Amino acid sequence: MNYIEKLGRMAEIKGEGELANDLLIRLIIDSTEAKADYAAAEPWLKKLLDAHSDGINYYLYKHPKVKPLLLKRFQPWFHLLWTDGSIGAINTSDINANEIKELYLDNMGIGAIPKKSEEAYPTGSNGFAFAPSITESKNAILYINPHVTFYFRPEVHMVSEEGLNVYGAVTWGQLFVYQGFNEHCGWMHTSNYTDIADTYIEKIGEKDKKWFFEYDQQQKPITQKKIELRYLKGNKIESKTVNAFYTGHGPVMAKRNGQYLSMKANNRSMKGLIQSWKRTKAKSFAEYKEVMGFLANTSNNTVYADAEGNIAYWHGNFLPIRDIAYDWSKPVDGSTSKTEWKGLHPIEESVHLYNPANGWIQNCNSTPFTAAGNNSPKKEKYPSYMAPDGENFRGVNAVRVLSKPNTYNLDKVIAAGYDKYLSAFELMLPALIQAFEKNTKSTDALHIELLEPILLLKNWDYYINEQSAAATLAIEWAERISPSISSKKTADVYNMDRVEKTKLYLLTATPNELIQAFALTVRDLQKKHGSWKIPWGEVNRYQRLSSDIDLRFDDTKPSIPIGFASATWGMLPSFGSESYRGTKKRYGSNGNSFICAVEFGKTIKAKTLLAGGESGAMDSKHFGDQAEMYRKGQFKDVLFYKEDVKKNAEQTYHPGEEIK
Repeated sequence: MNYIEKLGRMAEIKGEGELANDLLIRLIIDSTEAKADYAAAEPWLKKLLDAHSDGINYYLYKHPKVKPLLLKRFQPWFHLLWTDGSIGAINTSDINANEIKELYLDNMGIGAIPKKSEEAYPTGSNGFAFAPSITESKNAILYINPHVTFYFRPEVHMVSEEGLNVYGAVTWGQLFVYQGFNEHCGWMHTSNYTDIADTYIEKIGEKDKKWFFEYDQQQKPITQKKIELRYLKGNKIESKTVNAFYTGHGPVMAKRNGQYLSMKANNRSMKGLIQSWKRTKAKSFAEYKEVMGFLANTSNNTVYADAEGNIAYWHGNFLPIRDIAYDWSKPVDGSTSKTEWKGLHPIEESVHLYNPANGWIQNCNSTPFTAAGNNSPKKEKYPSYMAPDGENFRGVNAVRVLSKPNTYNLDKVIAAGYDKYLSAFELMLPALIQAFEKNTKSTDALHIELLEPILLLKNWDYYINEQSAAATLAIEWAERISPSISSKKTADVYNMDRVEKTKLYLLTATPNELIQAFALTVRDLQKKHGSWKIPWGEVNRYQRLSSDIDLRFDDTKPSIPIGFASATWGMLPSFGSESYRGTKKRYGSNGNSFICAVEFGKTIKAKTLLAGGESGAMDSKHFGDQAEMYRKGQFKDVLFYKEDVKKNAEQTYHPGEEIK
C-alpha cells in the first residue's frame, strides 16, 4: 500500500475518490526521475536496491497464495520514490488535495473527495539521551520511542557478511533500520514542523497560445506535463489525463483568492536514501556527523547517543536558507529571485546540542528550545523558519521528569519513559473547577448534578491508571473542547504551540462554555456506560482481532485494559484511542509501538517492547505475546550477540523456506 500510494495509483484499487490524492503525489514525485536515479546509482547502491526488490519478488514467487492488490512485481527504483525513507514524509506546505481537485479535476466530472476523519491524536515520538555523567554504568543510554500506527514499526536485527550489524525498527517497505542502534551508536528520529516546503504566488499569463510566468521582470515559459490518472470504476479501469503546469519553483498546485500557487519542496531524493543507509553503519560521533552532513533528511529530528559517551540532538537536517525579510509561514512572491532558496544550512548552523552540561536531552515533537532544560539552544539565535515547533504537553512532562535528580540505568530510563502524569490537566482542570465554583450556586440543579464529578477531579493528582475514573472524566471533557483549543491563533506566525493555544483558550472561554462541555461529558458517560464514574481501563482497551492493516474492533470480543492516554494530554507512553462505529469502548490504534532502551559500552545492553507482538500472522504465538507486557511496561532483553541468538533460537531457516 505504501508503494501504491507513492506511485500515485491508489485510485486503481479504491476508485475515483482517490484521484486528487494520486494527482498530488504525481505532481510532486516523478517516477521517471526515480528510474533515472536508479540507472545512475553507484554499484553498491544498485546492488542493495536490486537485493531488496528481489527479496520481495522471491517471496511472492514462493508464496503463490499471496495475491497483491495491484503490484505483482516490485522494481528496484520503487525505493527511490521517497526522500529520507520515512514513507509518509510528504510535505506540501499548506496545499491540500481539495485545492488540487478544484484546479485540475473539477472540469472533468470527477466526484467529490471522500471526507477523511482527521487524526484525533498526534502520534509523534519521544527520544531521550543520557550522558555518562548521569548513568550508573558511566555509559551513554538512548531511549527510542516512536509513536506511530500500531504494527507499523516491526522489530528487526540485520547482520550481513558485508559489515552490517544493526538493530531496531523498520517501516513497511523500507530497506534500512529507521530508528535503532549498532554496536557503536544509536539514533531516534522524532518528526518536526521545520519549514522545508514553500508556496509561491505566481503571475501566470498566456501569449501567442503559450503560457508563461513572470520572474525578475521577464516572461519565462511554463512547463507542461501530461499526467495520466487511472482509476477503478465498477469492474473496469478507466483513465483521465491532466495537463499539469510547472514554474521554475515546481508544480502549480492551487488557485487561491484568484492567485496561482506553485510549490517548492524536496519530496524525492536518492541522497536521502543514501543518508538513511549510511547512518546505520556509522562507527563514531565523527562518522555520524559526517552522514548528517548529507543534509537530505527532510522530516526528522535526531536524538543520538554512542559508545564514546556522546549525546547529541539535531532539529531537522534539510534546511533551506531563506531571506528573513519574508514571512515564510505564508505564500511568498514568486516573481522575484529574492525569494529563492539560497542553498542549505550546514549542520553546525542548524538548531543542535552536543553533550549539554545537564546530561540529558529530550524531544517529544516539541520545541528544541527546551530540549535540555536550561542548557537548551536559544531561540533568538535562529530564524523562525528553522524551528517553528511550539511546546506541547509531552515536552513539558519530559522536562519535568528528566529534571529530577537521578542516576540512570536501563530500568530507570524505561520508568522515566513510562511516566503517567498528564501535564495538560495541571493547566486545564483548575480553570474548569474555578468556573464551576464561582458560577454555579449550591441550589442549582446543574451544581448538584456536577458536584461529585467536580470533587473527583479536584482531588485527582493528574496521574493516570486503569482504575482512575477521574482520568476518564478529564479526557472525555478535554476531547470535547479540543477543537476549540486547536482553532486558537497564537502570536507565533506558525501557530504550533499547543500549550500556548490551551492557555489562550482558557483565557477566552466563558465559564458556561467550560461547564456545559463538562455537563455533556458526564451525561454521555452515564448514557453510554450506565455511570459517569467509570474506571479508565474499563473503557480504554487494547484489541487485535486480525492481521489486516485496517483495524477493526468489537466490544463483544476479548480485549485488555490500558492505563495510558493520548500524547495530547502530556502522556509520555502515548496510547491514542477512540470509540468506533458500533463500539462503546475506546480502542487504541496508535502511540507506543516499538520501544527501546539501549546502553552503549564495551558490549550492548538493550531492552525492547512492541505493541501486541512481532508477527502479523494470527496463528503465530508471537501475534499477541507482548500485549500484557505492553500493558504493564515489562520489557524483554535484546539478544544482540550471535551466541545468544543461537542459544534462544526457535527456528533456523533459509529464505524461501516456510517459517513454522
